[in-house]
Order: sequence, then structure tokens, then C-alpha cells
Amino acid sequence: MRYFLNAITSICAMLLLNAGVFAQATTGSESGTDEYSKLAGAMVFLLVAFLFILFFILSSPKYNYSAERRKERYSFLAKISAVLNRGVPIEREKDIMLDHDFDGIKELNNTVPPWFNLLFYGTIVIAIVYMIDFHVLGSGNVMVDEYLNEVKIANDKREELIRTGAFINENNVTLLTDAADLEKGKQIWNVNCTPCHGPDGGGTVGPNLTDQNWIHGGGIKNVFMTVSNGVPAKGMISWKTLLTPKQ
Repeated sequence: MRYFLNAITSICAMLLLNAGVFAQATTGSESGTDEYSKLAGAMVFLLVAFLFILFFILSSPKYNYSAERRKERYSFLAKISAVLNRGVPIEREKDIMLDHDFDGIKELNNTVPPWFNLLFYGTIVIAIVYMIDFHVLGSGNVMVDEYLNEVKIANDKREELIRTGAFINENNVTLLTDAADLEKGKQIWNVNCTPCHGPDGGGTVGPNLTDQNWIHGGGIKNVFMTVSNGVPAKGMISWKTLLTPKQ
């Protein structure tokens, strides 16, 4: 009895440890967390069912060396255990012993325990309910629906990044010529760029940006990459942490 209790304690400790690992692995992923939560719930349910069945099995007089002294105390549990197990007493094992043997080892024709049948039929009921809920009524979130939902969420995030300009990089950047955008760019220039390049871009401690002699390449893509990554060797910082890609 003590051996089984120690084994149960070890199993519970391992399950709790695994639950902590799952929780750390799914940080930042809501869909992953939901899946692991369902898995953890199923594991806990199975563990409780296992402990419930094991308790009644071990409470049987067959496994209790002090059954005679505790007969009255455990009479109710013994009846439940008898119903769940439907086992044959040791003194009647000869009645269910099969004729053949293997090297003197006899085999008993025991019936399947009722608790096992209950679990088996329970899985069938759960499978039927699952099939009707997910595949007939369509109220469940099957894998295809989960995939489509995740694609929609990803597209929405992409559209938001494009709208706010956070999706812009040196590969897809384009030159803005609208008067409102040029005015915003002028304000950013006056605040951040004039100390090194001057108000007109003619250059002070920084290079002249008004001629055609581009040190790091001309064109909007090269200019974007230079401003974004900076030129640390010449004292120009990287502006990608201070300005948004759209700026």
C-alpha cells in the first residue's frame, strides 16, 4: 500500500513539473497556451480517475492485511470495490481456472472489471459528442477553423503594420512626394538632422546631401538604409530606434 502511495506522489510531482515547463514554453502564445491548458486539464482528469479507481482497488480486503479488524469501517468501500472490480475471491479461483497451463502456470477466466468497461464506454460517448459538436453542428473549433482564424489574425496584423508604416524596410520603401508628407519630413529634418547636415542639407560636420556625390549610394532605398543603420565609423548614429520606419 505504501509503495503505491509513493508511486502516486511521484507521478503527481512529475505532472506538476511538466505543467510548469509547458507554461514557460507557451509564454507569449495564446493559442499554444490554450492547447496546453486543455492537455493539462485532460491529464488532471485522468489522474483523478486513476486515483479514484486505485483507491477502491487497494481498499479491498484482498490488499488489506488488517481487513478483519477494519471490516466494519471499510464495509461500504468494500462493497463499492466489489461492484467496480467484480473479482472472484481467492478461495473460489479454482472455479474459474482454465484447463490448459504453461510450465505449471495456470490462467484464470476473469471477467473484465466494470470500471474498465465504464471508462471504455465513456470514451465512446465523448468521441460521439466530439464528432457531433465539431463535425456535424460545426460549433467546435476544428483544426481548419483554427488555421483560418490564425491566418486572419496574421493578415490583420500585417495590414496594421502597413498602415502605421512599421512594415516599411529598405526593400519596399518608396519616395513620398505629397506636400503634407514633405512638411512632416521637414520638421523631422529640422529637429534631428540640421546639427550635422545644416538646415539646407549643405553639410557642416556631416557630408553635403545636395550634390550627386553619394558616399553610401543614392536613391531612396540606400538613403533609408543609411539613416536606419547609421554610419558609426563617421559618428552617425542608427536612427531606427528613435524614428519609425515611416518617419
